[in-house]
Amino acid sequence: MCRKCPPDAGTDGGTGSDGGTGSDGGTGTDGGTPDAGTGSDAGTPDAGTGSDAGTPPPTSCLGQPLLQSLGKDHVLLGGKTNDDVAGLAPFDLRYIYLAGGLFDSAQACTSCLSCTSAGQSCSNLNPNGCGWHGCWQWDQLAPGQFLRDFLLKTTTLGQIPMITYYEILHTSRVAEGPQEVAKAQDVALMQRYYNDWRFVLQQIGSKTVFLHVEPDFWAYAQQVNTNPRLIPAAVASANPTDCGTVENSIAGMGRCMIAMARKYAPNARIGLHASAWGTKIDAMMNKDPLLDVEAEARKTADFLLQCGAGAGDFIVVETSDRDAQYYQVRLGRNSWWDPTNATLPNFRQAFRFAKALSERMNLPNLWWQVPVGNMAMPGYDQHWKDNRLDYFLDHPQEVAAAHGIGVIFGAGEQLQTNPSTDNGHLLLRTNDYFLGGGQPACPNTPTP
Repeated sequence: MCRKCPPDAGTDGGTGSDGGTGSDGGTGTDGGTPDAGTGSDAGTPDAGTGSDAGTPPPTSCLGQPLLQSLGKDHVLLGGKTNDDVAGLAPFDLRYIYLAGGLFDSAQACTSCLSCTSAGQSCSNLNPNGCGWHGCWQWDQLAPGQFLRDFLLKTTTLGQIPMITYYEILHTSRVAEGPQEVAKAQDVALMQRYYNDWRFVLQQIGSKTVFLHVEPDFWAYAQQVNTNPRLIPAAVASANPTDCGTVENSIAGMGRCMIAMARKYAPNARIGLHASAWGTKIDAMMNKDPLLDVEAEARKTADFLLQCGAGAGDFIVVETSDRDAQYYQVRLGRNSWWDPTNATLPNFRQAFRFAKALSERMNLPNLWWQVPVGNMAMPGYDQHWKDNRLDYFLDHPQEVAAAHGIGVIFGAGEQLQTNPSTDNGHLLLRTNDYFLGGGQPACPNTPTP
């Protein structure tokens, strides 16, 4: 085992409908980018160039092809679970973060004994630990063993591994937001970034894995400029091996990342992240009944389509990175959603956003990092109240109706309720869900 590894293999720095406030997520820091395609786009299928994408009109069940390819027909459930609870319920998915920063060298390290990350040795003798995920294990083992072990343990349980790749912020070592987007122009940094992404994909190989690319980053880029082709980034200049014909812009980033996944991990399913606050109006926390939520969703969809997201398999959405009671008590902020859907913000508004987003992109959505708190929690660190988990599992038909293929639960920060501290509530609800047969993801679509 590694010593002083990032405590949670990296947690999210304030993703969700909170506009990206706060930051936490592992040790170290980094960034990345790819192309919007003008004929050559690193081999990814064209997703359209903005609002013309998403046609032909969506089918009644956008997730059917993906689910059928996995041998599934229900709304998937999963979580970010420790080994002590991972096998206690028949989860469909299990996810981890790869975060915390990268190797200091241009290429991925071949030995953890000699590797450094953010100037820190990756040897187990270093009490500060190693930021690079490739050395989150005993330093005598080849880099990547942590990830390979996770893939093996998860598939042995009959679950699909999912990786949230969250490295731009930590490797760039700047504040989240416009500064991390600007660091994507750094050719040397981006060379390391793409080399690590290739390293991750090579560990996956032919395995079936879900890949979730850079939560928050795309929304911050959207706030810099609604046309990602006008935001400079090192793509072809940093990765001529895989994306030599891809334009050097943020629009090129998604296309390059997805093309690399198709090349090195052909059975992986990949999706970019859609934040409901990317338009500078938080459509999920909105309290104005006159807001056109669907229009905000389409703006986000069009930005992501220019970044090549339409060549992916799904789009990731989320509710909040932290438990509502934590925000209320620790930060004096109201992030609750009304479970009666009588006042805003509420759950139906969130599903409206997700549905419109998916229909514009012609992709199903996957709800990620839904807070684990429940209303029986006493209300202190790792034991906070939230109502989102129970609402989703009480109303899975609403997930399906909004083109949702799954809901995965997890803490976005170390002080939040997690599946090992919630008094077994997630396990109970998950087991009950499957005992009841699960929610058909395509209730009106006949099985061929």
